[in-house]
Amino acid sequence: MESESKLLIDTSILYRSMQKFYDKRLSTYDLGSGQLPLLLLIYENEGISMQQLAKLGSFDKGTITRGLVKLEEQGYIQIKTNRDDKRIRQLTTCEKTKDIISKAYMIRREWWEQATKELDASQVALFEDLQHRIANRARVMEIDEDRHMRIFGIQKLTLLDYPGKVACTLFSGGCNFRCPYCQNSDLVFLSEDLIEIDRMDMEQFLEKRKGLLEGVCISGGEALLQEGIEELLIRIRQMGYAIKLDTNGSKPKKLKELIDKQLIDYVAMDVKNDPSHYGETIGISDFDLSPIMESVELLKHGRIPYEFRTTVVKEYHNEERLKALAQWLKGGSVYYLQPFVDSEKTILKGLHPHDTQDLYAFQVICNAYIPTKIRGL
Repeated sequence: MESESKLLIDTSILYRSMQKFYDKRLSTYDLGSGQLPLLLLIYENEGISMQQLAKLGSFDKGTITRGLVKLEEQGYIQIKTNRDDKRIRQLTTCEKTKDIISKAYMIRREWWEQATKELDASQVALFEDLQHRIANRARVMEIDEDRHMRIFGIQKLTLLDYPGKVACTLFSGGCNFRCPYCQNSDLVFLSEDLIEIDRMDMEQFLEKRKGLLEGVCISGGEALLQEGIEELLIRIRQMGYAIKLDTNGSKPKKLKELIDKQLIDYVAMDVKNDPSHYGETIGISDFDLSPIMESVELLKHGRIPYEFRTTVVKEYHNEERLKALAQWLKGGSVYYLQPFVDSEKTILKGLHPHDTQDLYAFQVICNAYIPTKIRGL
């Protein structure tokens, strides 16, 4: 215990001493110890994205945002939008940085030489090696710590998403599909400016709504991609909520595991199109449909309430395809057709909904194979 306390104090002394040294030497250039590592990493990796920089230095979003804003205001860096992907912000240094960069490296070297002055070369090398190994282990620990379910949005009240229950919806991030008509492109691609909901804030919200809300819907993105989903479901279950999961059906083993552990009460599976046109509808050519088929069979022959549903888009769905889809789902409990609604966040622009008359005609066709309803009109 004494050695652990000594290590904590020594680490704190090193950090504060280095900060004071850098702040004093860098004040001439209107830089501080917080900006220096960002500036050096950008200089050594011209064109690096904000996400890459955060990962490289294990910087949190708040720290990196504040540091980059200051560097840009001072004229040391430029933040540019990638020409091919406007979600990506790339970082480059300006001439002002090139004028002072050698001085910045000398300041870093001066600190290290003074701090290790009483050590010989072999001791310095040993210290550097041990420090590097400990830092790598700390990085792994940080990643492990961060493996909680990441939520990027909350719909505080819904009377439609969870059949028969007053609920809220939590939106996870990331998806393994690229459906052109998806209205949640920010959740699919996780744009750099997308704000993650603080975990404590989310739990406090759910705690306060106990007695007012009956259920929680977990939507996406594709929630089953996240390692921390089970932990989140357990926590929600402890609060007394019923849980509905929205999924694209691509992770049947994880879906079965959550059902077997009784961590979900209702499943809504998006079935994108008939088997012959699945790949083009989800934006992935040569897609292996077997996991989707496995999930369909799991729900059809399982022991949990569920629904199948399809968002109907004029460019991807017609009478023939929906008939083939309904034949595939034959034996299922209920099937919902949902009209496509265009929005600013749709992945592919220029798509169209079917008119109401078409939807009712599709309902009649599908109803011959599986009980079919229309939602969203």
